[in-house]
Amino acid sequence: MSRIGSNPVSVPEDVEVHLNGQDLKAKGKLGELSMTIHGEVSAVIEDVANDDGKSKKIIRLSPKSKSRFAQQIWPTMRTLVQNVFDGVSKGYEKKLEIHGVGYRANLQGSTLVLALGFSHEVRYDIPQGIKVEVVKNTALTVSGIDKQKVGQVAAEIRGFKKPEPYKGKGIRYADEYILRKEGKKK
Repeated sequence: MSRIGSNPVSVPEDVEVHLNGQDLKAKGKLGELSMTIHGEVSAVIEDVANDDGKSKKIIRLSPKSKSRFAQQIWPTMRTLVQNVFDGVSKGYEKKLEIHGVGYRANLQGSTLVLALGFSHEVRYDIPQGIKVEVVKNTALTVSGIDKQKVGQVAAEIRGFKKPEPYKGKGIRYADEYILRKEGKKK
């Protein structure tokens, strides 16, 4: 038995959920997301009484068979369903910092323009459903309702100039620690 998979997913009060076979749709204040639950996992929506007497909805997932793959994919699906509910109710965000002399970012419409020490500016078209905010010239916030998309966009932006280990110049996550190396000795 999986500890993660056996926990039911509670549906937030401000989220509307529909389960049609293996297709799950969630609609919240920030938007609407849908996902397909794997065929090896079954999902059921249940109404459960709260401590204060109100009823709330939960989604209970379970493997359809005792196969090894079903036991492995079951907790993954539970986590993905939880991510859908968190996304439509709270959203996700990643913070990026730009370090280096002359390195900066600005927004031109739906294009992020980065000056990263190359002979040209790096232009990145922001995908639909993702919001990039330039807080300062050297600080970015990537936000959206889809956790995978937010992480992917942040990783692509970071990939333009990864932080180097000697001076730490480049684009890094706000909570990232760069292990520094000592330079050449004379």
